[in-house]
Amino acid sequence: MSRLSGRRVVVTGGARDIGAAIVRGFVAEGATVAVLDPRVEEATRLADEVGGRAYRVDLSDVTDTREAIEKAIAGLGGIDVLVNYAGVQRFAPLLEMDPAELGEPFAMPAQSMLIAIQAAACAMIAFRAPGDDCPGKVINVASAGGTAAGGQAHYAACKAAVMALTRAAAHELGPHGITVNCLCPGYVVQPSDPGAHSRPEVATWSALSPLGRLGEPDDVARAAMFLASSDADYLTGDALNVAGGMVLH
Repeated sequence: MSRLSGRRVVVTGGARDIGAAIVRGFVAEGATVAVLDPRVEEATRLADEVGGRAYRVDLSDVTDTREAIEKAIAGLGGIDVLVNYAGVQRFAPLLEMDPAELGEPFAMPAQSMLIAIQAAACAMIAFRAPGDDCPGKVINVASAGGTAAGGQAHYAACKAAVMALTRAAAHELGPHGITVNCLCPGYVVQPSDPGAHSRPEVATWSALSPLGRLGEPDDVARAAMFLASSDADYLTGDALNVAGGMVLH
C-alpha cells in the first residue's frame, strides 16, 4: 500500500513549482488532492493531470480563502492533510525600505496559512473517531533562508512568522491529535524559471551546499510526503530544513 493511500489533501499555492511537485508526489503515493491557487488555469490543468480538483482562491482575502478551503474540504469529503505553500516575495534594501512595504509580504502568508489551518483543523476534529491518535497533518512551507543576501528583510520576516505560527498551532492542536510542522527549503530551482540553471550565480549558490547543487522541487515534495505520512506521527512543531546543508554556513 502507498504511504498516503486514501489521504485527502488540500494544497494551497499548488499550481506550479514546489506546490505542483507536492501535488504530483502526493497523488503518486495514493492521495486525493485539491489544488487551491490564484492561477486557476494552471491549477485546473494540474488537477486534470492527476485526477484531482482545482479551486481559484485569492489568498490575500480572508473571506475568499476561508470559502475556498471549505469548498475544497467538502469536495474531498473531509481532509487528512493540509499543505500551506503560499507567499509574496519582495526585494528592497533594508535602509531604504518603507515600513509600510512590509505589510503584504509579511502578513499575507501567515494570514492565509492561519485561515487554512483554522478551517482544516475544525474539519479534522469533526471527523475524528474514538481511538484516532493522529487524524490530521498540517505542513507549512517557509524557508531555510531569507537572510543570505541583501534586500530580503520582507522575506525573512514573513518566513519567521510562518515558523512561529507553526509552533503555536502545534501546541494548540496537539491535544486533538493533529501534527503541525514546517518545511524550510533552501535555494530551489523552479520550473517556472527555465533560465535559472544558466545564471552566473548558480555556481556560487551551489557551492553553499556540501552536496554541490541547488535543490529541486521534488526534493521538497519528498520531505512533505514524509511529514504527511504515519512515519512522522511523533513530529510536531518542528522545522525541517530541505537545503542540502546550506544552513551549516
